[in-house]
Amino acid sequence: MSLKNLLNKLNDGKRIGITSICSANKYVIEAAMLHAKKYNYDLLIESTSNQVDQFGGYTGMTPKDFHNYVYSIAEETNFPKEKLILGGDHLGPNVWQNQKAEIAMQNTFEQIAAYVSAGYTKIHLDSSFALADDETEKGILPPEVITERAAQMCEVAEKTKNKIGTEIKPYYVIGTDVPIPGGATENENSIKITTPDELEETIELTKKAFYKRGLQDAWERVIAVVVQPGVEFTNSKVFPYVKINNFDLVKKIEEFNGLYFEAHSTDYQKFSDLKNMVNDHFAILKVGPWLTFALREALFSLSYMEKELLKYDSKIQSANLIDNINTLMKKEKKYWEKYYTGSDEEIHLALNFSYSDRLRYYWTNSTINESVKQLLKNLNQIKIPETLISQFLPNQYSELRKGQIKNKPEEFIKSKIFEVLSVYHYAVGGNFEK
Repeated sequence: MSLKNLLNKLNDGKRIGITSICSANKYVIEAAMLHAKKYNYDLLIESTSNQVDQFGGYTGMTPKDFHNYVYSIAEETNFPKEKLILGGDHLGPNVWQNQKAEIAMQNTFEQIAAYVSAGYTKIHLDSSFALADDETEKGILPPEVITERAAQMCEVAEKTKNKIGTEIKPYYVIGTDVPIPGGATENENSIKITTPDELEETIELTKKAFYKRGLQDAWERVIAVVVQPGVEFTNSKVFPYVKINNFDLVKKIEEFNGLYFEAHSTDYQKFSDLKNMVNDHFAILKVGPWLTFALREALFSLSYMEKELLKYDSKIQSANLIDNINTLMKKEKKYWEKYYTGSDEEIHLALNFSYSDRLRYYWTNSTINESVKQLLKNLNQIKIPETLISQFLPNQYSELRKGQIKNKPEEFIKSKIFEVLSVYHYAVGGNFEK
């Protein structure tokens, strides 16, 4: 189902949505493709502005590289490429906040052009970041500046689309969540919900800025607004969706025909809460850390099994995955030190088990990657006893007994990620496209 078809169904009054997979992890993308192929739905995969840009981002990939990376996995999994949708998340001057506006925005325009040129068809225009020489009030940009910059970014996207001659037009998402990318802090007790007035202001000012630049056609392809519905997670706490708290916000979006909500940080929400969000016009549900959290659960469980199986077998070298992860993360702190604080015990627990899952940034490290390969090799040499699977992966044990999966470590990893994907699949409407 393309974004256009999704929009048509939404405009017909259907309470459905689409899951946005926000991850560059190969295990996650592979599992997402296999799940989408199994249940016959289109797959939206997004990269963020700090993850992928024209300079490589923290993944080292340009938008074209990420496109090729995702499509290569589609080739491996035999996933139909016509059912793939690529999205750019928080595109804007996020990573250039320390630069003056002239330089930061020029980089932003090049970033937008690179994304559109690479075939991304869902573009989140997020110009809410204050730059080095911006005048702000308590660090917040005036809404007129934010929306004017969003229109400038859209203009670049439209010109790029025309230049490359593609008939496929980008769809746009406007607005931003609070807090900005990085998530809530551990000491927060509540999350400020976007007000109806803030929503209306964002829509009206952005539309005005688009029209001022002759972007009426592009405005018709603005499909969603990012808001904060009180949904977030910290290292150890999940803020659930509370339907009654969003009553006025939901009523306000209903005044704007053809516009819906996009929700960020929906990870770890209960199925019933995600379903309520879809019913409340949250047409796009983004999930990322929960998927790599599930991957980590699977790999740690496999490591615990390996430890038991190799305890009295000196002929096979243990992968030592968990020890290697802890050693590396304590040595290379840049991905977590701003997020994890407290005693040694608290930091240890966060490094290994946090909802924020900062561990996801380390899976591509060569040492960790080799440890994962060694772990899978070891467990493929030894048939894992069902009793151990029952102890450490009870859901997968049940699937194994039913003949739904094989006794293979790779199957257990895929199954753990499927657990999360299935929650979202049914929350957004299940097999609504046959």
